[in-house]
Amino acid sequence: MIDLVKSPVLTEKTTRLIENNQYTFDVDIRLTKTKIKALMEEVFSVKVLSVNTHRCPRKKRRLGQYQGYRPRHKRVIITLSPEDSISFFGEA
Repeated sequence: MIDLVKSPVLTEKTTRLIENNQYTFDVDIRLTKTKIKALMEEVFSVKVLSVNTHRCPRKKRRLGQYQGYRPRHKRVIITLSPEDSISFFGEA
């Protein structure tokens, strides 16, 4: 199940969203919003209020004379209830 979540996204914008209890992840492109909600609630033991998805555009990749595309992914912004949170770096 956790293999479907590729990685958390940590940029300037997503760190600002964490203050509003919104977390951003890259997930497998085949997942739907209902599956993403169930997956996040099961893996992180939190209550998800909403799920917003975005399919990022494909980027070209070139290696010598061969040209192709990078693998696709789906970017997800989940909003948690105010009493829940997700810790990326562990408790110190």
